[in-house]
Amino acid sequence: MKELQYISIPNFVTNSGKIHSINLSYQTFGMALHSAPIILVNHALTGNSNVIGEDGWWNDLIGENKCISTNSYTIIAFNIPGNGYDNKSENLIENYKDFTAKDIAKLFSLALEKLKIEQLFAVIGGSVGGGLAWELAIIKPKLIQHLIPIATDWKSTDWIIANCHIQDAILNNSNQPLADARMHAMTLYRTPDSLTQKFGRTKKSDTLFNIESWLNYHGDNLNKRFNLSAYKTMNQVLKTIDISSGNENFVEVASTISSDIHIITINSDLFFKAEENWNTYVNLKSKKENVYIHEIKSIHGHDAFLIEFDQLERFLKPIFKVDAKVSDLKEKNVA
Repeated sequence: MKELQYISIPNFVTNSGKIHSINLSYQTFGMALHSAPIILVNHALTGNSNVIGEDGWWNDLIGENKCISTNSYTIIAFNIPGNGYDNKSENLIENYKDFTAKDIAKLFSLALEKLKIEQLFAVIGGSVGGGLAWELAIIKPKLIQHLIPIATDWKSTDWIIANCHIQDAILNNSNQPLADARMHAMTLYRTPDSLTQKFGRTKKSDTLFNIESWLNYHGDNLNKRFNLSAYKTMNQVLKTIDISSGNENFVEVASTISSDIHIITINSDLFFKAEENWNTYVNLKSKKENVYIHEIKSIHGHDAFLIEFDQLERFLKPIFKVDAKVSDLKEKNVA
């Protein structure tokens, strides 16, 4: 694993007025920082900053001579505070309801300032990571050249909030909170058709269906590698995505973003619905020309962004093609 680095952010004041000192961890990959265009990758709910390499979350898309080439770009990824990746208990967040997605994006913004990063070629994130990409773009409207939110939205809908509420109840009341919450979440991340195709009502034994065995496996697996406090924190962040801060006129707020916005949605996503993304695209396009949308076709629902890499690569390749501009920037920064 690439070594974790840390940025200290003392006395951070959250939107709720609570004060926390944060030790924000991150990793970099590819070209040395400030020697090439920089891409920020935001991880999903149970992910982390380990973008590529052993157990890397984005190995299919990012790496040497891949769609996002580490020969041409610098990749940086922050761990959402409290996600537990560094196994340091002092960096967990017990008062998780003090934080919102906007707070996490503000911490990322402060960390970028401390690293003297004034321009990002792209910010890319799936699910909650994509929501944080939206939030960061509002905080720093001119920071990002390409904003790429995948399988997400600029706000947590009532459906998302409802399911996060159920997750929070499981995490606080179950005898096996991590496993039970994960089993519930897995049913949201797939679709009935996906599960039918995968299992077809087959049985593992006389008393156990294969779908039940699969859910048990994912629950047990998360229980082994994740932390209860981390899950509560991540669920809270997912629940609180909202770049409009309650302002119903989302278009006015989002149109301040200078970035090219590339929305990537999934036709069968039952979590962050495709219709919501298409509504965002149509409404925002009326005020901002450089907005684009792509739709992954899949029966696998929300998890399709972790499965349909061929389609995802087809959408991303035109953005990350290594052209003269990238080469010029590298030469200029090296010189």
